[in-house]
Amino acid sequence: MIWNKAMECADRETMEAIQLRKLKETVKRVHTNVRPYRERMQALGVTPEDIQTLDDLKKLPFTTKTDMRDNYPYGLFASPLSEITRIHASSGTTGKPTVVGYTSRDLESWAECVARALTMAGGDNTSVVQVAYGYGLFTGGLGAHDGAQYMGASVIPMSSGNTQKQVMLMKDFRSTILCCTPSYALTIAEAVKKAGYGPDDIDLKAGVFGAEPWTPEMRAAIEKGLGIRAHDIYGLSEVMGPGVSCSCAEQNGMHIQEDFFIAEIIDPDTGEVLPEGEKGEIVFTTIGKEGIPLIRYRTRDICYLMRDKCKCGRTTARMSRVLGRSDDMLIIRGVNVFPSQVETVIAKFSELTMNYKIIVGRENNTDTFALQVELAEGLAIDNIRFVEELRKKVTHELRTLLGIGCEVKFLNEGTLPRSEGKAVRVEDTRNLSE
Repeated sequence: MIWNKAMECADRETMEAIQLRKLKETVKRVHTNVRPYRERMQALGVTPEDIQTLDDLKKLPFTTKTDMRDNYPYGLFASPLSEITRIHASSGTTGKPTVVGYTSRDLESWAECVARALTMAGGDNTSVVQVAYGYGLFTGGLGAHDGAQYMGASVIPMSSGNTQKQVMLMKDFRSTILCCTPSYALTIAEAVKKAGYGPDDIDLKAGVFGAEPWTPEMRAAIEKGLGIRAHDIYGLSEVMGPGVSCSCAEQNGMHIQEDFFIAEIIDPDTGEVLPEGEKGEIVFTTIGKEGIPLIRYRTRDICYLMRDKCKCGRTTARMSRVLGRSDDMLIIRGVNVFPSQVETVIAKFSELTMNYKIIVGRENNTDTFALQVELAEGLAIDNIRFVEELRKKVTHELRTLLGIGCEVKFLNEGTLPRSEGKAVRVEDTRNLSE
């Protein structure tokens, strides 16, 4: 089923006409109402009248998270506070948080996007949607909640945490769709098993997971543990929140809501737009957003775009799963390492779980690189011969893929802290600013 066929199945000519009209309106809005944008455009010698085609988008300046923090809290708002009906913000773990404001129309547009995403996962007005994202300033909980409610579904606003109760209510309330981070979905799957239930004992049919990168192997583990089809939903609080894109039943990329967002892929080093199909940093321009429209926002997420028509019938462009980030890449002894690469190796071994931690440090001016990973249930680290053989295999796979040695340490199942939100996969104790 498709929520909005007129938009999701529009031909390319129709969609590009919609995008160009809304892009022109957005550029005029920010030029008139947002001083930092107006000054940046003036410095580049660009006026709203210069935007006559979609290709003219590249004439406009990029926006970064730093720009949002430099203009904290309301400096990039294009609407007065009297028209802002909700404010969200990032966690602010580094520096000031990024603040976003939504008008009533923005909230309706957001709910529309999430409703489309939930429909891709098989949702409808008979669904029971358990939202286990955090509520509050984080956009995940309320974003999923409003979209499910807009779709007409029954919503269970659980928020994250209290995993045993999550499982109890999931079973008792007959939840059919779970919304949370993929790492928390794994935690819930473990809790379901420990409660003595199997996939046939719960009514879940699908999961819509996002807010952190995850691999196909992790998807397989979630689907097996909960007996569901797992869908990838993508979004950023700066751009809107969850619902910017989502995977359909074909599981061949995430459909971008192109009547609300224009996507580009750029070289993260040069900023040049890359040819279609090439891997690079995805950049979004919001079109039609009133509260805080963003021009060419640099997400730092690495992926690629696909524009061929999907077998599901949707014609919107699709983005691949996030393959890494241009700013969370670890450089260890001169080698580029993404956590997702390590996760791919772990997933090759049935003897291991997907609960792991990468630890990077520095001793005697040399980087150290270690991996802690839990053994599968029923296996123990005191089986010395087994552990050493497994360690050799895992170490070899890591060196083959990454080109760098890694100290591998196995832990008994249940040792590492369980995530109730975004999993902390990396501990980097180096002071790289020295």
